[in-house]
Amino acid sequence: MRKFEIVESRTSQGEITLPVRATKNSAGYDFYSPIDCTIEPNSTKLIFSDVKAQFETDEVLILCTTSGMGKRGIVLANAIGIIDADYYNNVNNEGNIGFMLRNLNSTPYEIKRGDKIGQGIFTKYLVVDNEAEIANNRVGGFGSTDK
Repeated sequence: MRKFEIVESRTSQGEITLPVRATKNSAGYDFYSPIDCTIEPNSTKLIFSDVKAQFETDEVLILCTTSGMGKRGIVLANAIGIIDADYYNNVNNEGNIGFMLRNLNSTPYEIKRGDKIGQGIFTKYLVVDNEAEIANNRVGGFGSTDK
């Protein structure tokens, strides 16, 4: 099953818009900001969507900026984001999907509640046939597999 849900431990108040595709042939699901905020020039800001995604264990949700954001000098700080299936309902943040946005401009970038902050694309992935069994389980949220 593949679906989006609103996280219970939200970081914002008010209504949350679940990700949607803009057209019937769009690959990406647009994510929307649940808050008003400003990204200062040459700065980075983490914006949590207050949305989580459940999907199959052989799938990944790839996060990207939209082309409109790119032409305005707003990029993901890590180029793309990878959301693994076991990020859903993790103990640290319930699987809240965050976008680490970087403003490459010399002027502040304003984000209003309901503005697009990125998009997510679901895809299958493969593993090697001779991989050793992995016993590690996710124990955290954002950036936790580096620890």
